[in-house]
Amino acid sequence: MAKLSFIGVLMLMGFFTSEVRVTSTDWQQAHATFYDGPKGGACGYENQLINDYGKNTAALSEALFNDGRSCGGCYQIVCNASQDPQWCLKRTSVTVTATNFCPPNYSLPSDNGGWCNPPRPHFDMSRAAFETIAIYKAGIVPISYRKVGCKRDGGMRFTMNGVDYFELVVISNVGGAGDIWNVWIKGSKIENWESMSKSWGANWQSSRYLKGQSLSFRIQLSDGKTVIAKDVVPSDWRFGQTFSSNVQF
Repeated sequence: MAKLSFIGVLMLMGFFTSEVRVTSTDWQQAHATFYDGPKGGACGYENQLINDYGKNTAALSEALFNDGRSCGGCYQIVCNASQDPQWCLKRTSVTVTATNFCPPNYSLPSDNGGWCNPPRPHFDMSRAAFETIAIYKAGIVPISYRKVGCKRDGGMRFTMNGVDYFELVVISNVGGAGDIWNVWIKGSKIENWESMSKSWGANWQSSRYLKGQSLSFRIQLSDGKTVIAKDVVPSDWRFGQTFSSNVQF
């Protein structure tokens, strides 16, 4: 599939909405389909409509999902009208958040139904996001995409799951690069930071007994930027609760 020329991208940029920013990230080629209803399972966001991501979300194929490390990242997408003028909406773009995994379907060929089969880069977008750039009857359209920064309202969210000696923390509403690379946790009765291990999606785990302590988190994103959410979880926390920080990337 031919790439958009640099001049062609600049021409398109002139028509984009104010959300678009010029970045150093190169445009890449892929395809996009759509789904109806919220999808957040493989990242652990549950119903992402409740978790601040709105309707502009997408499930990523294996080539893009990166074993869950791409969860929370943002991608700017345009439909390639030069390749599909019948279905693409010209001069529009949409920015989506990666909230789920689009699994392979090896019973179908990758160019006819198995859209998320490796090594294809593919976005299975919410219908609302898809209809921003294309007519839904198309079903599938060629796109150009690039990773961009995420704009979030409010601070990061920390949802406490697990049992006494197993804390499973879902971290959401992360701005900046959006996708988390490393997490450390510190209880108020513990002197040093402890590295958390990635469980799945946006879930990070610790095997410490931390009940009765306020909890702080140090978050590092894929671009290396790091912030500390100090005492974001109060000492009387319970499993199942979500807490908002006053810090953001």
